[in-house]
Amino acid sequence: MNKFEERKHTIYALICDDLYVPMKLKEIAILLDIPKTKRGELQEVLDALVAEGKVEVSKKGKYAKAQKHLVTGVFESNARGFGFVRIEGEEQDIFIGKDDRGGAIHNDTVQVQITASPQGKRREGKIVKVIAHGKTQVVGTYEASKTFGFVVPDNARFTEDIFIPQGHSMGAVAGHKVVVELTEFGGGGKKPEGRVVEILGHINDPGTDILAIAKDFELPIEFPEKVLNQAVRVGKPVSEADMAGRKDLRGVQMVTIDGEDAKDLDDAVSLTMEGENYRLGVHIADVSNYVQEHSALDVEALERGTSVYLVDRVIPMLPHTLSNGICSLNAGEDRLALSCIMLINPKGQVIDYEIAETVINVDERMSYTSVNKILALHDEAETARYEKLVPMFLQMEKLAALLREKRRKRGSIDFDFPETKVILDEMGFPVEIRPYERNVATKMIEDFMLIANETVAEDNYWQELPFVYRTHENPDPDRIKKLSTFINNFGYSIHTDGGELHPKEFQKLLEKIADTPQETLISRLTLRSMKQAKYTPECTGHFGLAAKYYCHFTSPIRRYPDLQIHRIIKDRLRGRMDEKKKEHYEKILPEVARQSSERERRAEEAERETVKLKKVQYMSEHIGECFTGVISSVTAWGMYVELPDTIEGMVHVTSLRDDFYHYVEETYELVGEVTGKCYKLGQTVGVTVVGTDELMRTIDFEVIDQLSEKK
Repeated sequence: MNKFEERKHTIYALICDDLYVPMKLKEIAILLDIPKTKRGELQEVLDALVAEGKVEVSKKGKYAKAQKHLVTGVFESNARGFGFVRIEGEEQDIFIGKDDRGGAIHNDTVQVQITASPQGKRREGKIVKVIAHGKTQVVGTYEASKTFGFVVPDNARFTEDIFIPQGHSMGAVAGHKVVVELTEFGGGGKKPEGRVVEILGHINDPGTDILAIAKDFELPIEFPEKVLNQAVRVGKPVSEADMAGRKDLRGVQMVTIDGEDAKDLDDAVSLTMEGENYRLGVHIADVSNYVQEHSALDVEALERGTSVYLVDRVIPMLPHTLSNGICSLNAGEDRLALSCIMLINPKGQVIDYEIAETVINVDERMSYTSVNKILALHDEAETARYEKLVPMFLQMEKLAALLREKRRKRGSIDFDFPETKVILDEMGFPVEIRPYERNVATKMIEDFMLIANETVAEDNYWQELPFVYRTHENPDPDRIKKLSTFINNFGYSIHTDGGELHPKEFQKLLEKIADTPQETLISRLTLRSMKQAKYTPECTGHFGLAAKYYCHFTSPIRRYPDLQIHRIIKDRLRGRMDEKKKEHYEKILPEVARQSSERERRAEEAERETVKLKKVQYMSEHIGECFTGVISSVTAWGMYVELPDTIEGMVHVTSLRDDFYHYVEETYELVGEVTGKCYKLGQTVGVTVVGTDELMRTIDFEVIDQLSEKK
C-alpha cells in the first residue's frame, strides 16, 4: 500500500467512526494535526474518497460516510436512450435505464447508485451525480429556423438535438456539417445548448462525411506550426556524422515489401543463409533519432498515439516531412535504422541475435502484389524483372513457413477474418467493397515482424529494464464457460486446467471446426470470448500469440509505443541506462502505455465507423436487390447477416412474419413458436436490401421467403 492509499485508509476509518460527525476539511485537518501546508494533500484524499462513492460531501462542504453504495465510472449511452456505466478495472458494466440517466450524456464521468444486483446477471443502477462531462464538443448537421437553429448530432448516442441561439451559428446554413461547443448540457426536460465553433462543409461536399467522423472522435487533423517547423529542421539527409558508430549494412541485399499505396515505409527485411541456418534481418526506421523526447514532435506524437487509417485518408502520427521523408526507408537512399538480426535454425528457433543501430540502403521497393506474383503465381515477367531478388524471396518463403509452423505448434491462434477494402470514386462515393485478402507476401512479412517483436521483447525482459510490452490477457472464465456450453451442442469441447485456459485449446478447436458448417459460427464466438490486447509496462504474455514475451518494435512511424521502446533500446546500447534513466522510464511508462492503448481503441473505432458509413452508402444504391449471406450474430431483436463482400445488415425480428420468434440465448438462435423454424449463427440465408440509414449507419435486410409471403 503506497502513502496515498494509507492516508485514504486512515481518513476513511476516521469518517466511519461511530463518534464522527460531519466535518469540514479544516476541522478534519485540525483533528488529525495536519499543517496548513499539507491541506492540499488532504483535499486530494477526500476528493478520491468522494469519487469512489465512499464519502459524501454536503453543499456546506461537510464530509460524511456515504449512506448509499455509490460507484464511479464512465457513462456510455445507447441510441435508444438507455446506457451502461463502465467501471475501470471491472469486467462487468452497470445497466442504466432511460429514466435513470440523471441528465448524463455519452462519455460523462458519473456516480451511480446500484439499484439491483441479480445473481449471475448484469447489475442495474441510476446515475445520481455527473462528476465531469467527457465531451464538450459535438459534430452534427445544422438545421435553421427563423430566429434560431439546432444541430442534429451525428453520433446516435447523443439522443437530443442541440439548440443554437441566434447569433451563435457562425453563419451556418441548413445542411452544413458543424462542430458545436456545448454551453448548457440540458437535463430536467431542458435541451442542451451550444454554439457553432467550426463549419466542416456541406453534407454533399466530397470528404465532409469522413471529416465529420474524424472530428466526432476528436482526432487531431492538422499539426501545430511549431511541430511542422521542427519536422523540417530535423528531416535533413543522412550525414557522415549521423552514421558514426553505427553498423554499416549498406552492402547487404534488402527490400521493403508493402502495399502499392504505402508511403511511410518503416520496415525492411534481409535474408542470407549460413549453412542450414537463416540470417534474418528486420531493419526498422530509427525514428527516435529525429523525434527527441519532450520535443514538440514527441509531445504531439504521444498525444496522437497512433496513425489513423480512414477510408479516404490517413491521419498520421508524425508529419509527412518525416513519415514519408527521412524516416521512410526509400530504395536507393541511405537511412538510419534499428536492426534486429536473428540467426534462425531449421526448427524456426532463434539461436542467436543482435540488436544494433545501423545504416542501411534498400535495394528495391517491393509490393505485396509483386512478391505474391513471384512466389504464388509464378509470373514469368515479374520473376524476370526481379531476377536478382528471387533467390532471397524463395528462402524467405521457406523461413516464413517454418516460423508459422513453430507458432502453430505452441498454440498461436490465427482467426484470419477478412478485412474490408473500400474503393471510392473521385467524389468519395464507394464504387466497390470487397474483402482484403492476405496473400503469401503479407503473411511472410507478418511472420518476420512477429519474430522480431518477440525477440526484442524477450531480450529486454531478461535485461530487467523498464519497457512497454504488448500484452493479451487470458479470456474471462465466465465467457469461456458460456462458449464451452454452446460448443457442447455440436459435440466439441474446450479443456481448462483449474479454470486456466491454454491458447492451444482454442487452436485445437479452430482446427476441428475447419471446413465444417459451424466454422464461421464458432470462430466468431471464440473471438468474442477473448479480451482486447493492450500496452503495459509489465510482461504478462500474449494469449492470442501463445507468446511469453511480446512487444511492438516494428512501426515507430505510426505507433508511439514502438518509438518509446526504440529510445529505451538505444539508451541501453549506448550505455546510458543508469539508475536515473531507469527511474525516469519507470515513472512515465504506465501513463504512456495507458494512453497508447486508449488512442489505439479510439483509432480502431473511428476506422470502423468510416467503413460502416461507406458500406451504408454503397448499399443505398442496391435497395430491392437480393443477396446470399451468413447469419453472423443473433440477438433478441433480430439477426445480422454478413454478405461475402463483408457488408453486414440487420434482419429485424418483426420482419419475420411467418411466426412469433423467441430468442434462445444459450444456443444463439431465433426459434418459431408454432413452426419450430430456426435461424442460427452460421446459417446461410437469402436476403433483400429494404433500407439504409446513413445517420445510424445501419442496413436493413429482410429474409427472402418472408418477402414472398408479404407479396
